[in-house]
Amino acid sequence: MKEFNLKGQKRELTGKKATKQLRKEGLVPCNLYGEAKDANGKPEALAFAIPASDLRKVIYTPHVYVINLDIEGVHHTAVIKELQFHPTTDAVLHIDFLEINEEKPLTIGIPVHLVGLAQGIRDGGRMNLSIRKIEVTAPFRQIPEQLDIDVTNLRIGKSIKVGELSFEGLEFATSKEVVVCSIKMTRAASKNAASEEEEAAAE
Repeated sequence: MKEFNLKGQKRELTGKKATKQLRKEGLVPCNLYGEAKDANGKPEALAFAIPASDLRKVIYTPHVYVINLDIEGVHHTAVIKELQFHPTTDAVLHIDFLEINEEKPLTIGIPVHLVGLAQGIRDGGRMNLSIRKIEVTAPFRQIPEQLDIDVTNLRIGKSIKVGELSFEGLEFATSKEVVVCSIKMTRAASKNAASEEEEAAAE
């Protein structure tokens, strides 16, 4: 996966008032979850903040990055676990990071990349991409930047499901029944099919 470097600063206050003030200062409140647990055994977060301007390249992109986090001189390797956006402005409100453990598999959504010109498209159909990312589980160094899916032989009315895919070293966390992509019939394709049927009948 691609890598990106970010610097953050610890935040002592985590209430609504404190996070609102951070956003006014151009900072995005963040949490880093790793191996640390609280007294009840629940994941304990390291609270910090990052300048919103530094996040654009890793937020508004289809790519998945390994983030090299420098929080006041302490290095962490992480991936983005969850993003919260403002409902009307699309501004980033909050980010949860998940610290990478080299010894434990990581579950993360990887972008889907369709390869080839589908037969159904050549026949006048329309490609429908149902999901843009598939959740996979593997050691992070085995996780690819994208999942290349060959659609060359996909015909009108047919689809590809997650369960039909196979990538070495990857286990799918997304349900096998989820449709990745399909070819839909269009008016043009329907007319072509009708014309071919008429010609065949006439012969």
